[in-house]
Amino acid sequence: MTVAQLVGALAACETPATLINPYRHRDDAFDAVDAPRHRQANLLAYLALRPAPRALLVGEAMGWRGGRFSGIAFTSERQLAQWGAPFSASSLHPGGWTESSATIIHGVLDELALEHQVVLWNSVPFHPHPSGKPLGNRAPTGGEIALGRPLLEQLVGLLQPAEIIAVGRVAEATLGDLATGRVRHPAQGGATLCRNGLRALLG
Repeated sequence: MTVAQLVGALAACETPATLINPYRHRDDAFDAVDAPRHRQANLLAYLALRPAPRALLVGEAMGWRGGRFSGIAFTSERQLAQWGAPFSASSLHPGGWTESSATIIHGVLDELALEHQVVLWNSVPFHPHPSGKPLGNRAPTGGEIALGRPLLEQLVGLLQPAEIIAVGRVAEATLGDLATGRVRHPAQGGATLCRNGLRALLG
């Protein structure tokens, strides 16, 4: 399997109504025209710039302020704007969305000069949201984690990273023996522990 085929598999994946597939679905209220295509292109470009990463950081699931609209785990549209072409925003939100977890993770990678040596991913590469609240986050179910597991394994097989770091407990449980390290998830007061953990493992 190639990276393009993996992105194609993501886009083809059918998900239930409360699990948005950003590479397949769009919402007229929030998404620009051809938004899924833009998110596919963002992920392809992101992975193309990191063909042999030192590490893979795996989180829980896409958040609505991050990967839901950027197409890249732990990455917001504001960061895409800073990166410039070929990356592009896909939402109708003026200036694009920003996410605190994305700011924290990329801040450490920038600090350590490792932005292009690390790939960010999620146990569930889709956006779980509460019923009736598309701009909201919830913990993924066991079935949703199982849906993302084959895609995670395919990515690991493609990239062959030397380190696979779980970001949070859900990712740690999903990765099992694949994980070479674990850090605290930056959300809900975990920012400092996450930063320090990443510095210790990647510095």
